Amino acid sequence: MKKTLLAALLAAGAAVPALAQTPAAADADASPHTLTANVGLTSSYRFRGIDQTYGKPALQGGFDYAHASGLYLGNWNSNVSSGAGFPDGNLEMDFYGGYKASFGDFGVDVGGILYYYPGSQGRSLGWKADSGAVTNKELYLAGSWKFLTLKYSYGIDDYFGLRGVNATGAGTGKRTRGTGYLELNANYDLGDGWGVNGHVGRLDLKNVHNGDYTDWKIGVTKDINGWVIGLSYVDTNASGKCSGASSYQPYCFAKSWQDDGGAADLSSSNKDAGRGIAILSVSRTF
Repeated sequence: MKKTLLAALLAAGAAVPALAQTPAAADADASPHTLTANVGLTSSYRFRGIDQTYGKPALQGGFDYAHASGLYLGNWNSNVSSGAGFPDGNLEMDFYGGYKASFGDFGVDVGGILYYYPGSQGRSLGWKADSGAVTNKELYLAGSWKFLTLKYSYGIDDYFGLRGVNATGAGTGKRTRGTGYLELNANYDLGDGWGVNGHVGRLDLKNVHNGDYTDWKIGVTKDINGWVIGLSYVDTNASGKCSGASSYQPYCFAKSWQDDGGAADLSSSNKDAGRGIAILSVSRTF
């Protein structure tokens, strides 16, 4: 955060001209620390193209700290649906940190992230014998050039608590650790507060039948006095058919999922979590 100085001085009843701030003084006055907050409302929350709120709106927000050295830490939160794979859970909390550096038009970003779902019961996913919250841990590396960013995320634990599933939907017990997600993002400033963005990503989900898929997004944004209005279209080719499928469809999600002593208790209502959808959002950074 940058500090401001008042350079107007009065002496002997006469105004003294403001003293010019030298470049050296300006540099000394600049703080190496930056703290920002963000808040947003979206008509539907999609993570890597997959529905996290059963088509319902999500209230989201978080905090970010950055140091002039390039180090950063942050937290981001959103409501979610338990049926998206978080039995008894309705909140996502992300904690991340890393290092960023830029070299002219190029940049690099390396770090790690923990996805945490307080109150959820991972035992209903078949990966823990006792109760415990669903989590996911990833390391990531990104490179950027102007308005383009290429990023790869690597799971160092079972992907959101999942274990392997075969074509019949039966669990195999195999680990999903090592799951990777490669994505290309574009954000282009058109001027006058307008921007366009695009995204394409590919998930390689280890040991889950039909778990791999590609997702994509195209959108437009408008900045109005610091409030960013966004409209986008998101779609995937994920296997989410909820009826008539000949093999396991991992992205057919239930409306809700409760833990019943370690057994899965899914609601009768379900939906293709990878279906195409238009999303409207509004957000602001402070």
